[in-house]
Amino acid sequence: MSPRILITGASGFIGGHTAAAALGTLDGATPSSIRLMLRNPDAGAGTWGSGPGAGSRAVDVVRGDLADPGSLRGICDGVDVVLHCASYIGGDERAAVTVNDHGTRALVAEAARAGVGRVVYVSTAAVYGRGPFRAALPDRLPPAPASPTSRSRAAAERHVLDAGGVVLRPHLVLGPGDRWVVPGLVTLLGLLSAGLRGGTARHSVVDVRALGRAVVAAGLSDRDLAGAHHVNHPDPVGTSELLDTVADLLGLRLPGAPPTVDEARARLAGQPRGLHHLGMLAVDHWFADDGFWSGVGVGPGAGFAKSLAEHAAWYREFLGQR
Repeated sequence: MSPRILITGASGFIGGHTAAAALGTLDGATPSSIRLMLRNPDAGAGTWGSGPGAGSRAVDVVRGDLADPGSLRGICDGVDVVLHCASYIGGDERAAVTVNDHGTRALVAEAARAGVGRVVYVSTAAVYGRGPFRAALPDRLPPAPASPTSRSRAAAERHVLDAGGVVLRPHLVLGPGDRWVVPGLVTLLGLLSAGLRGGTARHSVVDVRALGRAVVAAGLSDRDLAGAHHVNHPDPVGTSELLDTVADLLGLRLPGAPPTVDEARARLAGQPRGLHHLGMLAVDHWFADDGFWSGVGVGPGAGFAKSLAEHAAWYREFLGQR
Protein backbone atom coordinates (compact mmCIF):
# COMPACT_ATOMS: atom_id res chain seq x y z
CA MET A 1 0.00 0.00 0.00
CA SER A 2 1.27 3.49 -0.86
CA PRO A 3 2.21 5.70 2.09
CA ARG A 4 -0.30 8.13 3.57
CA ILE A 5 1.29 11.48 4.38
CA LEU A 6 0.60 14.55 6.50
CA ILE A 7 2.18 17.89 5.56
CA THR A 8 2.30 20.65 8.16
CA GLY A 9 2.53 24.30 7.13
CA ALA A 10 0.93 23.46 3.79
CA SER A 11 -0.01 27.09 3.11
CA GLY A 12 3.50 28.39 3.80
CA PHE A 13 6.55 28.93 1.62
CA ILE A 14 8.26 25.54 1.82
CA GLY A 15 5.15 23.63 2.90
CA GLY A 16 3.20 24.90 -0.08
CA HIS A 17 5.84 23.72 -2.54
CA THR A 18 6.10 20.42 -0.68
CA ALA A 19 2.34 19.95 -1.06
CA ALA A 20 2.63 20.76 -4.76
CA ALA A 21 5.39 18.16 -5.12
CA ALA A 22 3.31 15.57 -3.27
CA LEU A 23 0.38 16.23 -5.59
CA GLY A 24 2.60 16.13 -8.64
CA THR A 25 4.50 13.26 -10.18
CA LEU A 26 7.64 11.86 -8.59
CA ASP A 27 9.68 8.89 -9.71
CA GLY A 28 9.06 5.87 -7.52
CA ALA A 29 6.46 5.76 -4.76
CA THR A 30 3.62 8.25 -4.55
CA PRO A 31 1.34 8.83 -1.58
CA SER A 32 -2.10 7.24 -1.63
CA SER A 33 -3.58 10.04 0.48
CA ILE A 34 -2.43 13.50 1.52
CA ARG A 35 -3.49 15.37 4.62
CA LEU A 36 -2.63 19.07 4.70
CA MET A 37 -2.44 20.80 8.08
CA LEU A 38 -3.24 24.52 8.19
CA ARG A 39 -3.98 26.88 11.04
CA ASN A 40 -6.94 28.14 9.01
CA PRO A 41 -8.25 25.32 6.78
CA ASP A 42 -11.05 27.49 5.38
CA ALA A 43 -8.45 29.70 3.71
CA GLY A 44 -6.85 26.71 2.00
CA ALA A 45 -9.89 24.55 1.32
CA GLY A 46 -10.07 23.52 -2.32
CA THR A 47 -6.63 24.84 -3.14
CA TRP A 48 -4.83 21.52 -3.25
CA GLY A 49 -7.48 19.00 -4.26
CA SER A 50 -7.36 20.20 -7.84
CA GLY A 51 -3.57 20.35 -7.96
CA PRO A 52 -1.61 18.63 -10.75
CA GLY A 53 -1.36 14.91 -10.26
CA ALA A 54 -3.96 14.78 -7.49
CA GLY A 55 -5.99 12.30 -9.52
CA SER A 56 -8.07 9.98 -7.36
CA ARG A 57 -5.90 10.40 -4.26
CA ALA A 58 -7.70 11.66 -1.19
CA VAL A 59 -6.66 15.18 -0.18
CA ASP A 60 -7.82 16.20 3.28
CA VAL A 61 -7.35 19.74 4.64
CA VAL A 62 -7.47 19.86 8.44
CA ARG A 63 -6.93 22.43 11.17
CA GLY A 64 -3.82 22.14 13.29
CA ASP A 65 -1.89 24.81 15.17
CA LEU A 66 1.52 24.12 16.66
CA ALA A 67 0.83 26.82 19.24
CA ASP A 68 -2.24 24.85 20.38
CA PRO A 69 -1.16 21.27 21.21
CA GLY A 70 -4.77 20.23 21.77
CA SER A 71 -5.53 20.91 18.10
CA LEU A 72 -2.99 18.24 17.12
CA ARG A 73 -4.85 15.41 18.82
CA GLY A 74 -5.67 12.76 16.24
CA ILE A 75 -4.07 14.67 13.39
CA CYS A 76 -1.62 11.82 12.68
CA ASP A 77 -4.18 9.00 12.89
CA GLY A 78 -4.02 6.83 9.78
CA VAL A 79 -0.80 8.51 8.60
CA ASP A 80 2.44 6.74 7.67
CA VAL A 81 4.71 9.77 7.11
CA VAL A 82 4.74 13.31 8.57
CA LEU A 83 6.42 16.03 6.52
CA HIS A 84 6.86 18.83 9.05
CA CYS A 85 7.34 22.10 7.16
CA ALA A 86 5.68 24.52 9.57
CA SER A 87 7.78 26.92 11.61
CA TYR A 88 7.75 30.37 13.14
CA ILE A 89 10.32 32.81 11.75
CA GLY A 90 10.39 36.22 13.39
CA GLY A 91 11.55 38.33 16.29
CA ASP A 92 9.12 37.12 18.97
CA GLU A 93 11.17 34.71 21.09
CA ARG A 94 8.15 33.43 23.00
CA ALA A 95 6.32 32.62 19.76
CA ALA A 96 9.41 30.89 18.38
CA VAL A 97 9.68 28.66 21.44
CA THR A 98 5.94 27.96 21.53
CA VAL A 99 5.66 27.01 17.86
CA ASN A 100 9.03 25.57 16.91
CA ASP A 101 10.13 23.90 20.15
CA HIS A 102 6.98 23.02 22.08
CA GLY A 103 4.81 22.62 19.00
CA THR A 104 7.22 20.21 17.34
CA ARG A 105 7.55 18.24 20.56
CA ALA A 106 3.74 17.87 20.69
CA LEU A 107 3.58 16.89 17.02
CA VAL A 108 6.31 14.25 17.40
CA ALA A 109 4.55 12.84 20.45
CA GLU A 110 1.29 12.65 18.53
CA ALA A 111 3.06 10.96 15.60
CA ALA A 112 4.51 8.37 17.99
CA ARG A 113 1.10 7.77 19.56
CA ALA A 114 -0.42 7.21 16.11
CA GLY A 115 2.33 4.84 15.01
CA VAL A 116 3.74 7.06 12.25
CA GLY A 117 6.71 5.40 10.59
CA ARG A 118 8.75 8.49 9.66
CA VAL A 119 8.89 12.18 10.54
CA VAL A 120 10.79 14.54 8.24
CA TYR A 121 11.45 18.03 9.61
CA VAL A 122 12.52 20.95 7.40
CA SER A 123 14.94 22.93 9.53
CA THR A 124 17.65 25.40 8.48
CA ALA A 125 21.43 25.61 8.29
CA ALA A 126 21.08 28.68 10.51
CA VAL A 127 21.17 26.27 13.47
CA TYR A 128 24.95 26.23 12.99
CA GLY A 129 25.38 29.90 13.83
CA ARG A 130 27.40 32.58 12.08
CA GLY A 131 30.15 30.76 10.19
CA PRO A 132 32.38 30.65 8.27
CA PHE A 133 31.51 27.16 6.95
CA ARG A 134 33.39 25.67 4.04
CA ALA A 135 32.22 22.41 2.46
CA ALA A 136 30.82 21.51 5.88
CA LEU A 137 29.17 18.12 6.37
CA PRO A 138 26.29 17.66 8.84
CA ASP A 139 27.98 14.97 10.92
CA ARG A 140 31.03 17.19 11.48
CA LEU A 141 29.32 20.42 12.38
CA PRO A 142 27.60 20.76 15.77
CA PRO A 143 24.67 23.17 16.04
CA ALA A 144 25.51 26.51 17.68
CA PRO A 145 22.43 28.68 17.01
CA ALA A 146 22.92 32.41 17.50
CA SER A 147 19.34 33.74 17.42
CA PRO A 148 16.16 32.92 19.35
CA THR A 149 14.51 31.58 16.21
CA SER A 150 17.46 29.36 15.36
CA ARG A 151 17.68 28.10 18.94
CA SER A 152 14.02 27.11 18.86
CA ARG A 153 14.47 25.32 15.55
CA ALA A 154 17.53 23.49 16.89
CA ALA A 155 15.33 22.37 19.80
CA ALA A 156 12.71 21.20 17.30
CA GLU A 157 15.39 19.19 15.52
CA ARG A 158 16.29 17.43 18.73
CA HIS A 159 12.71 16.25 19.26
CA VAL A 160 12.67 14.78 15.74
CA LEU A 161 16.14 13.25 15.92
CA ASP A 162 15.51 11.71 19.33
CA ALA A 163 12.48 9.99 17.82
CA GLY A 164 14.58 8.56 14.96
CA GLY A 165 13.36 11.09 12.42
CA VAL A 166 14.94 12.93 9.50
CA VAL A 167 16.11 16.57 9.61
CA LEU A 168 16.76 18.55 6.42
CA ARG A 169 18.90 21.71 6.61
CA PRO A 170 18.73 23.99 3.56
CA HIS A 171 20.53 27.33 3.64
CA LEU A 172 19.33 30.03 1.22
CA VAL A 173 15.98 29.01 -0.30
CA LEU A 174 14.70 30.99 -3.27
CA GLY A 175 11.57 30.95 -5.39
CA PRO A 176 7.93 32.06 -5.21
CA GLY A 177 7.07 32.84 -1.60
CA ASP A 178 10.62 33.86 -0.60
CA ARG A 179 10.37 36.97 1.55
CA TRP A 180 13.84 36.80 3.08
CA VAL A 181 16.67 35.76 0.76
CA VAL A 182 16.37 37.66 -2.51
CA PRO A 183 14.49 40.58 -0.87
CA GLY A 184 17.38 40.82 1.60
CA LEU A 185 19.89 40.95 -1.25
CA VAL A 186 17.80 43.67 -2.93
CA THR A 187 17.74 45.65 0.32
CA LEU A 188 21.53 45.50 0.58
CA LEU A 189 21.97 46.53 -3.05
CA GLY A 190 19.64 49.46 -2.52
CA LEU A 191 21.47 50.67 0.57
CA LEU A 192 24.82 50.46 -1.22
CA SER A 193 23.55 51.65 -4.62
CA ALA A 194 26.05 49.12 -5.93
CA GLY A 195 27.17 45.52 -5.81
CA LEU A 196 30.29 44.29 -4.02
CA ARG A 197 33.80 44.09 -5.37
CA GLY A 198 35.79 40.99 -4.50
CA GLY A 199 33.01 39.25 -2.57
CA THR A 200 34.41 35.74 -2.76
CA ALA A 201 32.63 34.09 0.18
CA ARG A 202 30.55 31.14 -1.04
CA HIS A 203 26.96 30.35 -0.15
CA SER A 204 24.72 27.31 -0.54
CA VAL A 205 21.43 27.90 -2.33
CA VAL A 206 18.46 25.72 -3.27
CA ASP A 207 15.37 26.31 -5.41
CA VAL A 208 12.23 25.83 -3.30
CA ARG A 209 10.74 23.55 -5.95
CA ALA A 210 13.68 21.17 -5.67
CA LEU A 211 13.47 21.41 -1.89
CA GLY A 212 9.79 20.48 -1.97
CA ARG A 213 10.55 17.42 -4.10
CA ALA A 214 13.36 16.49 -1.71
CA VAL A 215 11.09 16.66 1.33
CA VAL A 216 8.54 14.35 -0.29
CA ALA A 217 11.22 11.97 -1.54
CA ALA A 218 12.76 11.79 1.94
CA GLY A 219 9.38 10.88 3.37
CA LEU A 220 8.68 8.18 0.80
CA SER A 221 12.19 6.70 0.50
CA ASP A 222 12.69 3.09 1.55
CA ARG A 223 16.21 3.95 2.74
CA ASP A 224 17.20 4.60 6.34
CA LEU A 225 17.64 8.37 6.35
CA ALA A 226 17.52 8.97 10.11
CA GLY A 227 19.69 11.94 11.06
CA ALA A 228 20.45 15.39 9.65
CA HIS A 229 21.17 16.18 5.99
CA HIS A 230 22.14 19.26 4.01
CA VAL A 231 19.74 19.97 1.14
CA ASN A 232 21.28 22.54 -1.19
CA HIS A 233 22.46 22.74 -4.79
CA PRO A 234 25.96 21.21 -4.91
CA ASP A 235 27.49 24.34 -6.47
CA PRO A 236 27.88 27.22 -3.99
CA VAL A 237 27.62 30.79 -5.26
CA GLY A 238 30.03 33.64 -4.53
CA THR A 239 28.77 36.78 -2.82
CA SER A 240 29.51 39.10 -5.74
CA GLU A 241 27.83 36.68 -8.13
CA LEU A 242 24.73 36.51 -5.92
CA LEU A 243 24.39 40.29 -5.86
CA ASP A 244 25.29 40.90 -9.51
CA THR A 245 22.85 38.22 -10.70
CA VAL A 246 20.00 39.67 -8.63
CA ALA A 247 20.71 43.18 -9.90
CA ASP A 248 20.90 42.03 -13.51
CA LEU A 249 17.85 39.76 -13.62
CA LEU A 250 15.63 42.11 -11.62
CA GLY A 251 16.75 45.16 -13.57
CA LEU A 252 18.00 47.13 -10.58
CA ARG A 253 19.69 50.47 -11.24
CA LEU A 254 22.94 50.69 -9.27
CA PRO A 255 24.75 53.95 -10.06
CA GLY A 256 27.51 53.59 -7.48
CA ALA A 257 30.93 52.02 -7.87
CA PRO A 258 31.09 48.56 -6.21
CA PRO A 259 32.89 48.81 -2.84
CA THR A 260 34.95 46.13 -1.16
CA VAL A 261 33.39 44.39 1.84
CA ASP A 262 35.35 46.64 4.23
CA GLU A 263 34.30 49.76 2.32
CA ALA A 264 30.69 48.58 2.31
CA ARG A 265 30.84 48.00 6.06
CA ALA A 266 31.98 51.59 6.59
CA ARG A 267 29.30 52.90 4.21
CA LEU A 268 26.59 51.04 6.13
CA ALA A 269 27.60 52.34 9.56
CA GLY A 270 24.47 53.12 11.55
CA GLN A 271 22.27 50.92 9.34
CA PRO A 272 21.85 47.66 11.30
CA ARG A 273 19.71 45.94 8.69
CA GLY A 274 22.28 46.47 5.96
CA LEU A 275 25.11 45.45 8.26
CA HIS A 276 23.25 42.27 9.16
CA HIS A 277 22.86 41.27 5.50
CA LEU A 278 26.47 42.18 4.74
CA GLY A 279 27.75 40.26 7.75
CA MET A 280 26.04 37.10 6.57
CA LEU A 281 27.34 37.49 3.02
CA ALA A 282 30.90 38.37 3.99
CA VAL A 283 31.82 34.87 5.22
CA ASP A 284 31.38 31.40 3.71
CA HIS A 285 28.14 29.51 4.32
CA TRP A 286 28.84 26.49 2.12
CA PHE A 287 27.23 23.27 3.28
CA ALA A 288 28.30 20.12 1.46
CA ASP A 289 25.97 17.29 0.45
CA ASP A 290 26.38 14.03 2.36
CA GLY A 291 24.90 12.02 -0.52
CA PHE A 292 21.32 12.99 0.25
CA TRP A 293 20.21 13.82 -3.31
CA SER A 294 21.47 10.58 -4.83
CA GLY A 295 20.18 8.68 -1.82
CA VAL A 296 16.57 9.76 -2.35
CA GLY A 297 16.73 9.70 -6.14
CA VAL A 298 15.83 13.31 -6.95
CA GLY A 299 17.89 16.08 -8.47
CA PRO A 300 18.96 19.34 -6.79
CA GLY A 301 17.34 21.53 -9.42
CA ALA A 302 18.94 24.31 -11.41
CA GLY A 303 21.78 26.47 -10.20
CA PHE A 304 21.24 29.93 -8.74
CA ALA A 305 21.26 32.03 -11.91
CA LYS A 306 18.90 29.80 -13.86
CA SER A 307 16.51 29.41 -10.94
CA LEU A 308 16.41 33.14 -10.31
CA ALA A 309 15.74 33.79 -14.01
CA GLU A 310 12.77 31.45 -13.85
CA HIS A 311 11.40 33.25 -10.78
CA ALA A 312 12.32 36.82 -11.76
CA ALA A 313 8.76 37.78 -12.72
CA TRP A 314 7.44 36.68 -9.32
CA TYR A 315 10.15 38.63 -7.49
CA ARG A 316 9.50 41.76 -9.55
CA GLU A 317 5.81 41.62 -8.69
CA PHE A 318 6.44 40.93 -5.01
CA LEU A 319 9.05 43.65 -4.64
CA GLY A 320 6.85 46.10 -6.51
CA GLN A 321 3.98 45.44 -4.10
CA ARG A 322 6.29 45.78 -1.11
